[in-house]
Amino acid sequence: MATWRPDPSFYPSPRMAAKAPKETLAYVAAFDPDRQRPDAIAVVDVDPASQTYSQIVGQVEMPNVGDELHHFGWNACSSCLCPNAPHPHVERRYLVVPGLRSSRLHIIDTKPDPRKPQIARVIEPSEIAEKANYSRLHTIHCGPEGIYVNALADRDGNAPGGIFLIDHDSFDVLGQWEMDRGPQKLAYDFWWHLGHDTMITSEWGTPDTFENGLVPEVLLGSNYGRRLHFWDLTKRKHVQEIDFGEEHQLVFELRPAHDPTKAYGFVGCVISLKDLSASIWTWYREGNKWAVKKVIEIPAEPADPDLLPPVLQGFKAVAPLVTDIDLSMDDRFLYVSCWGTGDMIQYDVSDPLAPKETGRVRIGGIVARTTHPKASNGALNGGPQMVEISRDGKRVYFTNSLYGAIDPQFYPEGIDGWMVKLDVGDNGGIAFDENFFVDWPKGHRPHQVRLEGGDCSSDSYCYP
Repeated sequence: MATWRPDPSFYPSPRMAAKAPKETLAYVAAFDPDRQRPDAIAVVDVDPASQTYSQIVGQVEMPNVGDELHHFGWNACSSCLCPNAPHPHVERRYLVVPGLRSSRLHIIDTKPDPRKPQIARVIEPSEIAEKANYSRLHTIHCGPEGIYVNALADRDGNAPGGIFLIDHDSFDVLGQWEMDRGPQKLAYDFWWHLGHDTMITSEWGTPDTFENGLVPEVLLGSNYGRRLHFWDLTKRKHVQEIDFGEEHQLVFELRPAHDPTKAYGFVGCVISLKDLSASIWTWYREGNKWAVKKVIEIPAEPADPDLLPPVLQGFKAVAPLVTDIDLSMDDRFLYVSCWGTGDMIQYDVSDPLAPKETGRVRIGGIVARTTHPKASNGALNGGPQMVEISRDGKRVYFTNSLYGAIDPQFYPEGIDGWMVKLDVGDNGGIAFDENFFVDWPKGHRPHQVRLEGGDCSSDSYCYP
């Protein structure tokens, strides 16, 4: 008689996932913007009862330099419990860590000792190019069929970017995901509605337009990503494109509803060419098609040009620069990172077409330089960037670095890394945990955060 059981960190529904045990560790991608020393995955103690709370307690360095570790993820998650999943008994054990600049994939084993992760395998860019014809790896999601990896370019650094799959168990590269990509050329983020058999992808640009920083001519020409693409997930076929219009640039992070019966989600637009504002849009079903609606607009703030980096001085304003968003497991609260102004904003999105602001904190910021109660430096730089939420929605973690070549365009003096935590009220509202501040060691900057056992942007579910 078979005795295999699904991984205990897999949950069939978001309701059950919200009752999971609290995380005690966070894994954080840290990169060297100067590409002189290896990047690393750091392990941070997030257990308030621990003597090493708010400290880096472990680290694994990559075997090469210059990877620029980015949006990594677990090899397996709750989607393995979907009825069509061929891998229901895979362990959530390995972190799959992409190098955005190197196009290299790292498989990190967390099981023997979660505080001492180890490299289990490195998949070189030549293998990915040969088997999937892609490069510049950006985001990892675990799905029912395997591990999905998106890439911003083909093997030669040109469009189209897209998605490929690797196997849950062997980590072999299986091949390109798209069967019919239609008009899609640019790539950035991706996610899905498993219950509606739909993939959604967003756009950034080709490597020549971002690897050495944002190119003003490309931005002002409205030639960065501004479209969403909707796909038939099973047929791997493009079915619809929505163009946000020339004003809107850098339509980036995607967060679909966790409840698989709900056919909507949120996407952030980094900047408006009209007034430097940022915006949040909801996608939803309208008849037989997908539609989008701008539901939040965050204005730029007037500022003394002498306090602004050259890229913003002519505008005499600091742009919010919404660079990440995250949605709580109960689909109630959306968190919006304003990397430019330094705000982290909480919205009640119980009505996804009519959000209401329910909380706001400020830290760092191009002009504000707001500090933290535990920070020794009275003027922090960088701002809220990659954000992650605990499964029960009570804790929010975020870091302050965006991308090695773009950080100095907005923070010319260079970013001093930090990681902080917010506590969330039962009915909304956010406040800093005054005892949690990680002053990141010099030489690395922190980026993506993953939580032990899963979090609000790692898993997807097939049951409500």
